[in-house]
Amino acid sequence: MKRLLLAASLLLATACTPMPGAQAPAAPDQAPSTETAQAPVTQTPDASACAARGGEIRRVGRMQSEQCVILYSDGGKTCTDGDECQGDCRVEGNTSIKDRDNAAGVCTADSNRFGCFTTIEDGKAGATLCVD
Repeated sequence: MKRLLLAASLLLATACTPMPGAQAPAAPDQAPSTETAQAPVTQTPDASACAARGGEIRRVGRMQSEQCVILYSDGGKTCTDGDECQGDCRVEGNTSIKDRDNAAGVCTADSNRFGCFTTIEDGKAGATLCVD
């Protein structure tokens, strides 16, 4: 019984010791810090570099983040493989096409990766994805 009490006291004493690298609490006579935590910096695309690539800055996705969206000249062309397009060969929307079914799609109009779509490769449908 003495060993059990001794082990319990040691565990309690260890639990009360500060962790290595932990900061000591501020003294009561010190005013609380007015520093605020800075939010992580999000990288915004460079508008001139985007325009040089034939794109434009747009707010896209659920979070409405600014991204360089490049327009493709073959957007809307019928295709059966992504190699036939500047972008991807897709069927837009949440479709009822099953994975590996024979299918044809259209070339994407731009580089925006958001929304629901089924990618077509080698004349076969891939899985339908919804990207927010």
